[in-house]
Amino acid sequence: MLKIAWNAQYAHPLPPGHRFPMLKYELIPEQLLYEGTITPANLFSPEPLDEKIVLLTHDADYWRRLSHLQLTPSEIRKTGFPLSAGLVQREIIIMNGTVQASLFALEFGIGMNIAGGTHHAFTNRGEGFCLLNDIAIAANYLLKHHNISRILVIDLDVHQGNGTAQIFAQEPRVFTFSMHSGHNYPFHKEQSDLDVPLPDGLEDEGYLKILQANLPRLFDQVQPEFVFYQSGVDILATDKLGRLKVSMAGCKERDRLVLETCRQHQVPVTVSMGGGYSEKIADIVEAHANTFRLAQYLYF
Repeated sequence: MLKIAWNAQYAHPLPPGHRFPMLKYELIPEQLLYEGTITPANLFSPEPLDEKIVLLTHDADYWRRLSHLQLTPSEIRKTGFPLSAGLVQREIIIMNGTVQASLFALEFGIGMNIAGGTHHAFTNRGEGFCLLNDIAIAANYLLKHHNISRILVIDLDVHQGNGTAQIFAQEPRVFTFSMHSGHNYPFHKEQSDLDVPLPDGLEDEGYLKILQANLPRLFDQVQPEFVFYQSGVDILATDKLGRLKVSMAGCKERDRLVLETCRQHQVPVTVSMGGGYSEKIADIVEAHANTFRLAQYLYF
């Protein structure tokens, strides 16, 4: 069965007019349930993640200051969210959602999180709506506890996975691949194991051609035992913070390419949603919902 992490606390209240589309975390499960893609049995509600697992990835002093609400005003500003106990609780629930989804992936071939993809969180700081890095936390958990020794991170958010790249810069067991808008945030890029910067205005044909050229080579080179897929939908032409021109159909085809490649190679995959900032919330929800529809169709 397709298992999907979701908790009501994912939709954390934000000040009026805030640009982060928090409402999508309510609407995505509602839509999938309404249309019959999933049933309530597909959803599981993660508990907050144990501190010991957070500290496999994040600096102890940073975690202490974050969890005690002691970040500096500058540090808080860089995250993009007002810091509160409720926000920290939300973060560690999302983190465990990806960890638990990874265990379901080992069992069923795929596991998913309706949130996550927090790839701008570094070892010792947060930025870009990311306070802790769920992909890195779950990858380190598998390395330590599940005898996994070759992990591939496929990050197709429009923004470079800079935090993930930094966290695994000295970790040969994790290969980081980021295909992103070359002239977009973050303006100082970290070095992934493979970065593919894309030109502004790239449309479906060019985007999918580049992805198709890289995916088979990556699987041949890395021989992954596990994949983490960051499936941000801010590659859409409608996205306010993206600089690409990919259509809804092109975004869905991107997901199909990644998931089919994982399935054909019999490599378990955990999918985190990542970003999406289209003007219309319906466009964000539809693009994310396509990822879940494909997973259900391809695997079950």
